Amino acid sequence: MQMTTYIYYLLLFFFMLCSPKEDKNDLRKDGDPSPFRIIAYYAGPPDLIDSFDYQNITHLIFSFGHLKGKDLHIGSAADSTTIKKMVQLKAKHPDLKVMLSLGGWGGCETCSDAFNTKEGREEFAISLKKLSDYFKTDGIDLDWEYPAIPGPPGHPYRLEDRSNFTLLLEEIRKANGDDFLISFAAGGFTTFIQSSIDWEEVIQYTDFINVMTYDLVHGYSMTSGHHTPLYSTPQQSESTDHAITMLLDAGVPAEQLIIGAAFYGRFFAIEAGKPVDLYQPCHFSHGFSNRHREDSLGGFELKWDSVAQAPYALHGDRKMLATYDDERSIALKTKYVKDKKLGGIMFWQLCDDAYKEGLLDIIDFGEK
Repeated sequence: MQMTTYIYYLLLFFFMLCSPKEDKNDLRKDGDPSPFRIIAYYAGPPDLIDSFDYQNITHLIFSFGHLKGKDLHIGSAADSTTIKKMVQLKAKHPDLKVMLSLGGWGGCETCSDAFNTKEGREEFAISLKKLSDYFKTDGIDLDWEYPAIPGPPGHPYRLEDRSNFTLLLEEIRKANGDDFLISFAAGGFTTFIQSSIDWEEVIQYTDFINVMTYDLVHGYSMTSGHHTPLYSTPQQSESTDHAITMLLDAGVPAEQLIIGAAFYGRFFAIEAGKPVDLYQPCHFSHGFSNRHREDSLGGFELKWDSVAQAPYALHGDRKMLATYDDERSIALKTKYVKDKKLGGIMFWQLCDDAYKEGLLDIIDFGEK
């Protein structure tokens, strides 16, 4: 991005996001005095940890640990090094919370079976405490995709997953104490919200909930659309606002809800003979990172959907549609969090952002 354009966005977003300061004495359950969490998932190698600015990140989540039997397992020496380097950042940023995680897309194949017994849940919670004590981390983020509904093809699931998920959180809290942070990554789509989680029960064990308000049009989608829109459109009901409205109606406290931003985009190939546009027959082609967005969208016509409050881009010759977040949509999501008094913004993932003048800099305008 050219410097003049970047400065323009910063000035624009500053005026958009200015609002009266909130009471700093309104502490969160996790003791964080900030009314606005900025939560970064990190799925990169250890040598890139020091490439980013952590001044405004409040929580950093290692992605991902997996199950070995019923224990949380860190799979390689490189992953262990990554976690240790993440924890070392706290010497310079003492308020930073570093969390382990379980799962990810394709990473929870045995979760339904492992957590279907009390013994399995207890064993996991104890293994988590051992790992957390060893690495000196602050909590766990559970990314089980998905309890009680289909996830990756072939992965087991059962209706009992819904109640077992609550029981798992209870065991984690019991084994790790009240000061231990517990969060989970929640699907931002209707079926997950309606079927996967007992919301009234889980909120007593969680510090915050990371709502994946991205991939709403995904790798298995057959119709093009926005993968991370702020608002619904007549053609696409799934959106950030749709998910948050459902969750608030389900009784989830606003301060526990963290909305998701995408530091990556998706390309969809439009079916031959169909208009190159939103809401057309298509198949997923490939993804791109925000770091390379300018090059990835070379030759595309950049568009803005004023209803969805989301960018997209079209390439007629290549018959491709791109869907992503940009500076404008990130600023609007930040404002949405402030207006709704939600808990903050998380994003997938830090290594997809530019080292300087990236999307993280826009989120930094959240009041801290």
